[in-house]
Amino acid sequence: MDARFSYREAAVRGASPLRLVILLYEQAIEDLRQAQVALESGDIEGRTRAINHAIVVIGYLQSSLDKEHGGVVAQNLERFYDQLRSGLVEVQFKQSAGALQRQVSLLMQIHGAWCEVERTTAGTAATNPESISSTVNDEHRPTTEWNA
Repeated sequence: MDARFSYREAAVRGASPLRLVILLYEQAIEDLRQAQVALESGDIEGRTRAINHAIVVIGYLQSSLDKEHGGVVAQNLERFYDQLRSGLVEVQFKQSAGALQRQVSLLMQIHGAWCEVERTTAGTAATNPESISSTVNDEHRPTTEWNA
């Protein structure tokens, strides 16, 4: 069995919903880094597999949004995930290393915001979406059109 898989499986067991969100971001970032390596080496199949997996992970993040109670944060994340997935589809067609790096950067910024939420709320943000909005503010959001 792959040691990384075993480590991830252990990390997921008993993790809070907030920690699971962070782990999903980490997976998407790892997938896109693998896609970057595959793109640089001309490995079309590897690039496609990695980007497709990232799109599935992003879809899972998007489907877990609480749109009824999440307020503006859920709306912003909904738009972010839509644009991120569109950007990844575009990367597939254009095979642009720069565009792929921009997607990784966006994910890393939001990942950092979720890590900050985890540090400052000690897990309470997972059950109270409004507490996220006080932490995930304009300082943590990427300066893109999705947060307008």
